[in-house]
Amino acid sequence: MSDNELGAFLRARREAIKPADVGLPDGARRRTPGLRRSELATVAGVSVEYLTRLEQGRDRNPSVQVLVTLADALRMTPEERIHLRHLAKVSSGGIALCPAAGQAPDRTVRPTVRALLDRLEPAPAVLLNRLGEVLDRTAGFDRLFGPVGLLEGEAPNLIRYTFADVRARIAYPEWDRVADEQAAALKYEAGTDDPYAAELIADLSFAAGEAFTGRLAGPSQPARMAPVQRMAHPEAGELRLAREALDLTGGEQRIVVYLPADPATAAALDRLTGRRPGALRAVNA
Repeated sequence: MSDNELGAFLRARREAIKPADVGLPDGARRRTPGLRRSELATVAGVSVEYLTRLEQGRDRNPSVQVLVTLADALRMTPEERIHLRHLAKVSSGGIALCPAAGQAPDRTVRPTVRALLDRLEPAPAVLLNRLGEVLDRTAGFDRLFGPVGLLEGEAPNLIRYTFADVRARIAYPEWDRVADEQAAALKYEAGTDDPYAAELIADLSFAAGEAFTGRLAGPSQPARMAPVQRMAHPEAGELRLAREALDLTGGEQRIVVYLPADPATAAALDRLTGRRPGALRAVNA
């Protein structure tokens, strides 16, 4: 993983912005995509030399005012702004990229969390840690993901399944988008000094090759979770699942809940779970 995530992110955002997006003429033919450094410097009101130092990692402590100015100039979304601020704190040494780096992944399931999962039935819901390990789940999750192979073995792992199990490419019709999401999440959560993440990364690099390493080598991006995930289920057919992630207090764990995004999926999940029609209502995602 790069030790200049802040600079890589700024450069990636600069190259993704067209001159017309910031009110500049396209001008002559360009050798590189997006804005030139000089153009961004002009719009943001900073020097080209300073912007170059930031992108190259030679200046790792930009002020909040500079970050706000660059975020405005690059038309960043609120999510991207939060990610930029996080990378700036990491770059300056204010925080570790992963606060739990060096610590074993949290695999403890608190009784209150188990009780919460019970109350989420019959909805598919899963408890994950920072490495994508499946720590606990509802019976609804078993019925949804068991038939596609995710839960096989003693230690199911959502990220490992996505990249190292060929069945994932069938289960996820939009596999590329799912893979982008999982790689970004792992990169965001795993610090350079996290031996547990390093072991998983080494395994997946060997198992999946460029499909994994290429995504991990790219510029850091916010770990976006698409609101709706398509799934091809061997028993229920084509499903559209609205997802909601619930970060748990005091740790690195989160619960992800899967709900039907349309009436057809709601009916299919009811049949899959053996519940009466209407047990899971479709939500607008």
